[in-house]
Amino acid sequence: MLELYDKIEESVSAIAALWDRCPKAAIILGTGLGGLVEDIDVETTIHYADIPHFPVSTATSHRGRLICGMLQGMPVIAMEGRFHMYEGYPLKQITLPVRVFKRMGAERLVVSNACGGLNPYFQAGDIMVIEDHINLMGDNPLIGVNDDRLGPRFPDMCEPYNLRLVDEVLDAARRENIIAHKGVFAAVAGPNLETRAEYRFLRTIGADCVGMSTVPEVIVAAHCSLPVVGLSVITDMCLPDALQPVDVEEIIQTANRAEPKLRLLVRAAINSLAEIRLA
Repeated sequence: MLELYDKIEESVSAIAALWDRCPKAAIILGTGLGGLVEDIDVETTIHYADIPHFPVSTATSHRGRLICGMLQGMPVIAMEGRFHMYEGYPLKQITLPVRVFKRMGAERLVVSNACGGLNPYFQAGDIMVIEDHINLMGDNPLIGVNDDRLGPRFPDMCEPYNLRLVDEVLDAARRENIIAHKGVFAAVAGPNLETRAEYRFLRTIGADCVGMSTVPEVIVAAHCSLPVVGLSVITDMCLPDALQPVDVEEIIQTANRAEPKLRLLVRAAINSLAEIRLA
């Protein structure tokens, strides 16, 4: 059985054989948010099935392709669809792409997701810039023997989302007159949505929104010293005293409507790469 390090090397080699640039930034696109690829001058499209050790995305609206090209004058690599714990994949496999992007030379990771809003000051269609998270998935991608070539045994998590990037994206939102909040993202395993009591609990412990992704990727990014900016689209409100059944198609439609705002903020995060040198 191949070690994780060897799997990363094989994945990198397969991608490099089809696209010979070094990406300055990597982007992970969440549910209903794949339209960002329209902003990329696409040079190569690679299906996940053609990359060794990549899972196949089965989630709704996730096309399962790597988009390689230029964005804002910089080489980027974007995941048009991610992997989730509820699909049955182990977290080490879910987060493999993050390690691949780091090995390819990425200097920044932009993650996006669709999530349920817990903060009563939010509205469906708003964007939240993630400043911190709570891992309630019951698992961690770093469990097991640590490979020091990939990162330290006990990575620090005092700033999993780069706060300079958080401020940069919030400034861009203000310039573009986009409603954007700063808040805490709670990650759960899914695939069911939460009960009224669970929503109350999540709000009590400080979560502003809840979703089923992102946190495993960010933990691995912290492990391999890859700065992160995270963007959540609030697709529905999860207020326990006014809770209504959720329609997945409506969630995707809300994410689609919010996507133009998200695209502006992702471009701002990419633009700042030339201006901010991150430790």
